[in-house]
Amino acid sequence: MFPEFVYEEFRYDVQPDGLHIRFLFRMGIIAFEPEAFIPARPFLHFDLDKEVLDLLVFNIGMAELVSYWKSFCPPLVTVKPMALDEEQTAFWKKLYFHGLGEFFYVNGIKATMEDFMTLRSTGDSVAPVHLPLEDCYLVPIGGGKDSVVSLECLKSAGADCLPLVMNPRGATILCAARGGYGRDQFVEIKRTIHPQLLDLNAQGCLNGHTPFSAMLACYTLLASALTGRRHIALSNENSANESTVAGTMVNHQYSKSLDFEDDFRHYVARYISPDFNYFSFLRPLSELQIAMLFARNPQYFDVFKSCNVGSKQDIWCGHCAKCLFAFIILSPFIEPQRLARIFGHNLLDDETLKLEFDQLRGVAETKPFECVGTIDEVNSALSMTLSHWYSDGERPALLKNYNALPPTTPLDTLFAAHNLTPWQLQCLETKIKN
Repeated sequence: MFPEFVYEEFRYDVQPDGLHIRFLFRMGIIAFEPEAFIPARPFLHFDLDKEVLDLLVFNIGMAELVSYWKSFCPPLVTVKPMALDEEQTAFWKKLYFHGLGEFFYVNGIKATMEDFMTLRSTGDSVAPVHLPLEDCYLVPIGGGKDSVVSLECLKSAGADCLPLVMNPRGATILCAARGGYGRDQFVEIKRTIHPQLLDLNAQGCLNGHTPFSAMLACYTLLASALTGRRHIALSNENSANESTVAGTMVNHQYSKSLDFEDDFRHYVARYISPDFNYFSFLRPLSELQIAMLFARNPQYFDVFKSCNVGSKQDIWCGHCAKCLFAFIILSPFIEPQRLARIFGHNLLDDETLKLEFDQLRGVAETKPFECVGTIDEVNSALSMTLSHWYSDGERPALLKNYNALPPTTPLDTLFAAHNLTPWQLQCLETKIKN
């Protein structure tokens, strides 16, 4: 319907209340103007050079645009604000293609990385910049168990940490508070989707999952520059590398994968600034290990949430695959009665979750399209749960016919593929061995 999607411009304005950002994307007669706002805080320094802000905000726009492009998937994307060389173009096309893998799969779209989009630019080339960043940490907080583990591990090792929260909600605010950070003691990013996109979705335009974590990655660079903190410690674990659809490269968590992380680090160092250190602190860990470490921090039990269905109400809905996975992975480490109180009931005793249970343990065609662990991790957790809590008693409904095998996910071994420094790795090793 539309032959071209255009990234027209980005604008930003520093005002007393904070940094206001707006993008303009066009598709025929349709204009999208998404916005972002970073409220002022004493630790934020908005007096960065214009060339620095331009470069950082431009790249946020590159990550934002795909959410709007997908509504009609025009064959040509034109980027006007800055130039992209061949390597940059390849980076963004790879991110868009794999980041939209689930979108293509669910909508039945047949595409290849070569033909799904032509990406061209008409702006001027911009050189990378240098920033005087300190050896301190920015830790994005999502409200779930993973970022809590990163924050607590780094803090206990003596790292200077500052949380970052995008679109704060109950769980993110409360997790930051339990970590010792009040309402005005973390970086806050308020991101707004343009209403035009929501209207198009309601009218039946193409919709689906986009690489949210890649967009967050670009915002964290801006936050890093504004706070003068070099290390951006994400909380993406090793299991984010597993495909969602067996035998394919369709991965709901592509922009949380090591493949994306490596590509992004290279792109940032060459085209934005070599001074940033974007990495996932939990990459050497399995979901099972993260659950073990989280269970040692009961002060978060009543506030953490990672249910997408219940996110607006700040609840565990108790009926989705994400809730069931979180329940399963924590079940070896938290006694059943206490876990049931956290989630509202014992999800392993809920027969309405049979489909989600089968998807998670690997006997269905696909894993759930959610941020969940590997099939091996799920089965290891279930086997450990049976051994710890139900060896001599009545099994919950979903485990009555479950044939447990010896756990295959070790709790004392770290994965070798990661981007941690020796000191950062030692932080995790100390926690795992203790």
